[in-house]
This record gives sequence, structure tokens and C-alpha cells, in this order.
Amino acid sequence: MSSTTTSDLEFVVRTVARTAVDKEREFSELDAVVGDGDLGYSLARGFEIVLADWDSLDRGSPSAFLKQVALVISKRVGGTSGPLWGTAFLRAAGAVSDRSDLSGEDAVAMLRAAAEGIKARGKSDLGDKTLLDALIPMTDALEKATKTGEGPAAGGAGLARVVASAARAAAEATTPMRARRGRPSYTGERSIGSPDAGAMAVAIMAERVADEWAERT
Repeated sequence: MSSTTTSDLEFVVRTVARTAVDKEREFSELDAVVGDGDLGYSLARGFEIVLADWDSLDRGSPSAFLKQVALVISKRVGGTSGPLWGTAFLRAAGAVSDRSDLSGEDAVAMLRAAAEGIKARGKSDLGDKTLLDALIPMTDALEKATKTGEGPAAGGAGLARVVASAARAAAEATTPMRARRGRPSYTGERSIGSPDAGAMAVAIMAERVADEWAERT
């Protein structure tokens, strides 16, 4: 992956993986409020393998790269997170199966496909108080920014900041929601009053991507 846009993909995936490992305890604590507290552990165990195998991942195309990541996640991440995140990466790969290079529109397509995969696998949708409640709004923000030119003065870093801001606002907006899917849904009214752990994890990952984008060489 030698071009700017495909190297962006590698950067984003690597940053997501590093965040999952570094924030293991924080993600688990968020999940423990109304869930079973294993989100951080599950994500960290899968993404640490992605990082360990980083140099050997297939980089023949963006799709091949994402499929390799999907395979590792599906095999190594436990609980409900493995199937959901593995499906997300696999669907993203399918969205760019004919691409040797990527554009902003492709980035939107990958995120849309990932969200649709999570919807189908988790039988969930926007408003159910899941990671979709951060993933879909941040994708909307990216699509708007790529179409209108919002944030291009800062290039990719500007777009990354737009995405991160949207993800954070959307994740925090899950606080008054009642969970309708997953373990938190079993707690009923108790799920109201705290943000969804998966949505917060997405926001924190997006924020780290934005923070580190400008520091890339």
C-alpha cells in the first residue's frame, strides 16, 4: 500500500488496534456499568494479535488487507464483539473489493458496509444503544464533509477531527437511551444514565486517530 489514501487505511486500522490494547481497562470499566465487563478484554486480545502479525498481513489490495484483519478478529475476539467486529471488517473489505487505491467516498462506503454488517449480525439498528449509535453518525459526518469540503484546509487531519467530534457527541447522546440489544438490555431501566460502552469505544478510537493524524511522517 504505497499511495496516500491506502496508507491512511493502514494508519487508521493500526491506531484502532493500538487503542483497543491500550484502553483495555477503560473499555471494560465502561462495559461493567450495565454489561458483563468483558469488552476491553475481548477487543484487546484480538487486536493485539493484529499488531503482532502486522508485518505479515496481506497488502496486495485494501480489500485483502481488511479481510486479513477480519479473520484475526473473528478468530481471536471472544463474546459478541468478535462476530460483530469481524463482520464489520469483512463487509468493509467487500465494499472496496475492486479498488487498488481509495478515495474519501470509499472510506464512507467501507464504514456504511461495516455498519450494515453489524446491523445484520447483531439484529440491531440506530437507537438501540449500541456501537452503531456512534458509528453511523460519524459516517454521516464524514460523508457530509467529503461532499461539502468541510475541513479540507487541514486535509485528512481535518476530516479525522470532524469524524471524531461527531462520534464523541453521538456516543455521549446514548446516555439517556434504554438499551435494546445485548447484555445491557437485560438490565432494563438501569441501562439509562450511562453511555453505551461500544459507542464510547468507537468515539475514543476515532479521537485517537484524529489526535495522531497530524503527527504522521
